[in-house]
Amino acid sequence: MPESQLIKACLRGESFAYERLYQQYAPKMMVVCKRYVSDYEDAKDLLQEGFMKVFQELHRFRNEGSFEGWIRRIMVNVSLEHYKKMVKLHHQLDDISLLNDHSQPIADEDIESQLSADELLLLVQSLPPSYRMVFNLYVFEGFKHQEIAKQLGIGEGTSKSNLQDARRLLQKKILTMNKEAKTRSI
Repeated sequence: MPESQLIKACLRGESFAYERLYQQYAPKMMVVCKRYVSDYEDAKDLLQEGFMKVFQELHRFRNEGSFEGWIRRIMVNVSLEHYKKMVKLHHQLDDISLLNDHSQPIADEDIESQLSADELLLLVQSLPPSYRMVFNLYVFEGFKHQEIAKQLGIGEGTSKSNLQDARRLLQKKILTMNKEAKTRSI
């Protein structure tokens, strides 16, 4: 069934259409949700909340841009709302000590070539919440620091700092993973 007909069927309240729409987009949107929380159950909750909002707001979709992009934006906004409710923005002192490593940064291309998508997802999920949120919004969603600051109620400098700290933590974790892999292969 074409997307436009599926949307119209949902708007008419046809239950099969809701189910089909969910089945079609849930796997991709679960990946989005998993990037914003470290726990799988929390990601499932975000996904469900996001789709409830999609179905409630479906009448607002105006066929301007992609439907998948519209759904994705709702998932990101639900994740932002969750973050604002659950976590006060602050640097976690335990993780700050990890940042004192002065090793050379790894080029983004090198990081991507060394990791599978699942490994990268796990690493991003392991970041402290404030770092993870800024990293996701900047890297995956393409937000600018000014937009991130506004969305999260922080300063633009804090956004930049959190992104830099997130990258350093990821680099350190990747270096550790590489050392462990080399040790196992010897």
